[in-house]
Amino acid sequence: MKYFVNKEVQSSGSHQVHASRCLWIPDSPKRIYLGDFETSQEALEAAKQHFEKVNGCIYCCNPNPAK
Repeated sequence: MKYFVNKEVQSSGSHQVHASRCLWIPDSPKRIYLGDFETSQEALEAAKQHFEKVNGCIYCCNPNPAK
């Protein structure tokens, strides 16, 4: 899956990571491509190379998806 991080900071002070399929992914000029990853956790680690505080979108980067 392809992942991106939002360039714009949230009110919490962090930058949000999104999968390419996410409905809440920001427009192209407002995001940075992180790469293809097996898990959202890998994408979150990659995002830390760009921003100190990052978190995953609750809709597309849930670390504990329902089975």
